Amino acid sequence: MIEIRIHGRGGQGNVAAAYMLATAAFEIGRYCQAFPNFGAERRGAPVTAFVRIAEQAFRRRNQVQNPAFLIIQDEALLHVPGVTDGLLEGGSILVNSGHTSEQLTEQMKVPVIALPASSLAKRILGRPVPNTALLSAFLTLTDMMPVDALEKAVNRRFKGDVADKNTQLIREAASMVPASLWKENTHAAGA
Repeated sequence: MIEIRIHGRGGQGNVAAAYMLATAAFEIGRYCQAFPNFGAERRGAPVTAFVRIAEQAFRRRNQVQNPAFLIIQDEALLHVPGVTDGLLEGGSILVNSGHTSEQLTEQMKVPVIALPASSLAKRILGRPVPNTALLSAFLTLTDMMPVDALEKAVNRRFKGDVADKNTQLIREAASMVPASLWKENTHAAGA
């Protein structure tokens, strides 16, 4: 089982990201689970979402305490206590950031890949919502499932121009990160 924790702020599409990632896993025949955790429901408040993906059925229903991967949709959250807690040894972090991966890896002392997902989304979608770009990068990095499974999940959720622009965003984000860089981490974590 692979456990992923997604951190962001209200309005960034955290919960939608978790559901789209689980839907993509379902598209390829995996067992999956996605659910959020948030306090005050307001734009800008911290939001955490959890995703589990496995080859076999599972019954675990608690929050993800020890993720193999973290997806951080707001770089400022890297400085909030507890955000990186529990990351498995050998785990990796994907961050929506304009900084370089090297700068963030040095700062965090764990492998970090930075992607300017908000600016990419702003250019393509017209809104700085980083979730789809980050999911595409995550799937490209891990090779956990084909990126076209994410495209199918997006097309289930959105229609018309919104779906088309998100598909374009998925393809562009996938081209911006090294393919299969985290594949070994994925296998070590149980996928």
